[in-house]
Amino acid sequence: MNPESSSLAVAAEGLSVRYGSRLALDGFNFSVPSGSVYALLGPNGAGKSSLVRCLLGEQRPTAGRALLFGSEVWRDRSRLLATIGVVREEPDAPPAMNARQLLGFCAKLYPRWDGDGAQKRLARFGVPLKVPFGRLSKGQKGQVALTLALAPAPRLLILDDPTLGLDPVARRAVFAELIGELADRGTTVFLTTHDLSAVEGIADRIGILKGGHLLLDEDLESLKRRFRRISFAPAEADRARSLTRLEPVAVAARGFRTEAVVARWDEEHSPGEVHGAAEVSALTLEEIFLAMVGPSHPADRGEA
Repeated sequence: MNPESSSLAVAAEGLSVRYGSRLALDGFNFSVPSGSVYALLGPNGAGKSSLVRCLLGEQRPTAGRALLFGSEVWRDRSRLLATIGVVREEPDAPPAMNARQLLGFCAKLYPRWDGDGAQKRLARFGVPLKVPFGRLSKGQKGQVALTLALAPAPRLLILDDPTLGLDPVARRAVFAELIGELADRGTTVFLTTHDLSAVEGIADRIGILKGGHLLLDEDLESLKRRFRRISFAPAEADRARSLTRLEPVAVAARGFRTEAVVARWDEEHSPGEVHGAAEVSALTLEEIFLAMVGPSHPADRGEA
């Protein structure tokens, strides 16, 4: 795909970020089509934050380019950021300003601003308008940040692990709000998150990042169709390691059984290869993620 295409909201071309001798991103390439919801997953230290900083023009790549709507971010940051909403892992605003003051200040910065919608959103989540930002709970700060990001009707919403540290009720509220916004506006969303169960309800496409490299970049439904867990009885344990065509990515003992997670399941042809003692089950996104980045993955053992 051509990163300069206007059909792409976000793209990276050969993006590398180096900190001294360590490469956080190593020739990274990916793209996010306009109107989609792309979730980038990865363990701590995978390179997600470095990528977000490059996409926001806060960090110049060591090599390669970060692009938004076909324009290079580092060279055209001010114009591009006027069309983007951002919610960070740690919401930040002047601690002495309250939500009402923040709304008034930000309204002057954008040509399109939905002030009524913003106030209704804060009221819906019980965020007090007159309490200084610094005295709000983390969940309330997150709701203020999301409100400020959505009020100017952005073409693109970048969310950098926005629910980290929130309780389950607050996390659910953030993603419920996003689902409503996506349905109403068709806004492109790029998010990094550890909340994999919530991602399954909103993401179109998934990327899994590890060590600065994409392990996969795929439509969510396609991803879930091709991953399966195959469980073998003790007498059949050796079969778990012989499923070469199905591409096992993790093999482990589970009680009296041996389980293999395979990445090339084909509903039409694969069942014949695991008949008999095998039990086959679908995986959640979280289970796929753990199989790909966990210590049992071949990459962690120095294998190809």
